[in-house]
Amino acid sequence: MSENKLTITAICGSLREGSFNRRVLKAMEELAPTYWEIHHADLSMIPLFNSDIESQGDPQPVAEFKESIRQADGVLIVTPEYNMGIPGVLKNALDWASRPGKSSVLIEKPFAIAGATPGGGGTAQSQAQVRQTLLAMNAYTMPGPKILIGSVHDKLNETTGELDDESTLRHLERFLTAFEEWILVFKQTQK
Repeated sequence: MSENKLTITAICGSLREGSFNRRVLKAMEELAPTYWEIHHADLSMIPLFNSDIESQGDPQPVAEFKESIRQADGVLIVTPEYNMGIPGVLKNALDWASRPGKSSVLIEKPFAIAGATPGGGGTAQSQAQVRQTLLAMNAYTMPGPKILIGSVHDKLNETTGELDDESTLRHLERFLTAFEEWILVFKQTQK
């Protein structure tokens, strides 16, 4: 792995502070190399996309969200699945970030997607929809390895509530290594 600093924007598709996906994201941060600088994007204040609002200029939360993506070497999305699909708050944020279409901050930006759920599907449907959205925006989404954590509640420490399943943590480490390699492919081509 690289020893050069990497700036990562982390997006959680859940607004709930104690969500399973925030716990997975926290575990990833703890496993990430020390030379990664991880910034959290806050989706909670981003208004619903409306071209009337956009025509007045990006609201401050939208401008900050776009800038966090623009400054990042890569973007990590950790998302739940709601009703077999992408959470509305995440889709809304990506819709804002996709504007303007020809100069979007998402174009050619490396992404990785992960997710956790108490159900058995491991957010496969949600992740597929996020991938489809990013593909439409010409972002570079890492094809694998995939992080589809099912029955996440059984993988948490009963006392601390933190993710402590050894097999899952090892898989997260492999995922983060692959994400760094994915980012570096595009950093080298931009030189």
